[in-house]
Amino acid sequence: MYKYLPALMLTILCTACGAPATREELPDAVPGYTPDKSTDEAGLWMHMDLMEEQIKTSGQLVRDPELNRYVRDVACRVTGPYCGDLRVYIMRVPHFNASMAPNGVLLVWTGLLLRATNEAQLAYVLSHEAGHYLRRHSLQMWRDTERKSSLFTVLNVIGATIGVPGYAYDIAQLSAIGGTLKFSRDSEREADRLGYELSTVAGYDPRQAPLLWEALVKESEADDDSEPWIFFSTHPHTKERIATLSKLAEQAARNSGDDALGEERYAKALAPWRGMFLRDELQQRRFGRAEVLLDRLIASGRGLGELYYYQGELYRLRRADGDQEKAQQAYRQALRYQDAPPETHRELGAVYMQSGAAQQARAAFQRYLQLRPEAEDREMIRAYMEQLS
Repeated sequence: MYKYLPALMLTILCTACGAPATREELPDAVPGYTPDKSTDEAGLWMHMDLMEEQIKTSGQLVRDPELNRYVRDVACRVTGPYCGDLRVYIMRVPHFNASMAPNGVLLVWTGLLLRATNEAQLAYVLSHEAGHYLRRHSLQMWRDTERKSSLFTVLNVIGATIGVPGYAYDIAQLSAIGGTLKFSRDSEREADRLGYELSTVAGYDPRQAPLLWEALVKESEADDDSEPWIFFSTHPHTKERIATLSKLAEQAARNSGDDALGEERYAKALAPWRGMFLRDELQQRRFGRAEVLLDRLIASGRGLGELYYYQGELYRLRRADGDQEKAQQAYRQALRYQDAPPETHRELGAVYMQSGAAQQARAAFQRYLQLRPEAEDREMIRAYMEQLS
């Protein structure tokens, strides 16, 4: 079970409540702003500060300096003068989400990093969350919650999860909570438009925003689990949103060169981590969603050896009719590329062994041991080879 709690607590409060009857208009945030200690906004910041301390000690925090530097650089590129107010935290959670607290804490989940296929798509999501931050939507929702006298309930829900051993918490229950604690549609429209403007002014291809949303909708439609993603609980994925972003993109034609997309930079930054993120994804056993995701990543044409290996892993784990043959085909396809993990030979050997192809299985196991002579499972593999001979 993943330790979702620190990220989810912040998401819940940052997306604090349903649409208010009368929406409070606030001046935009300014760089370097901090609220007066006597205000209710200072109370909101205090809760965010306490949760930030929880995040800093979370076992799910990705601390790699290079990856954090890269994500922060993208965030700074789209937020400009607000860069000094940001603290970026990458959370190892295999779901698509990002959130930004009113005190400048920007959470990025690894499921988002896995699904964005270029820097422009990541930039749009970060710009969208920055839009909520700049327009102070969290404070609007916070005050509406207070007016509805339900703030105590929200804090109780969050406080009750703090003592859960290992931060284990049921993702479906938190998704349900997220469904009732969300920004208003007006706030979402504002964040969409402002996010589009911020990312476009920063030089990114605006056409990537609707493309990312369309890809997420396809994954959601193919999902094996009836529970919605947290991101879709708090960010309505309507046709209106995709149509609006597509129209905005048409009005601001951009070239599709690498600077507008950032494909090379993004691939380089994610390369050391993508395998881990894919393993985390498959551990969710939501194979319909994962299959659509892998097909899309394979279509991007980058790191195909690694991607075909994990496609084989998907079929091996799913075990539906015909999946053994599909797994074998995917593993063999992976081995056509230099970046195929050595484990590809091991898994291919296991598939061959199950199908009775002893000679091919033994050759695959032997190649695995040549590539990984110190593998922890080497004795088991040697036992298989003896059995096959």
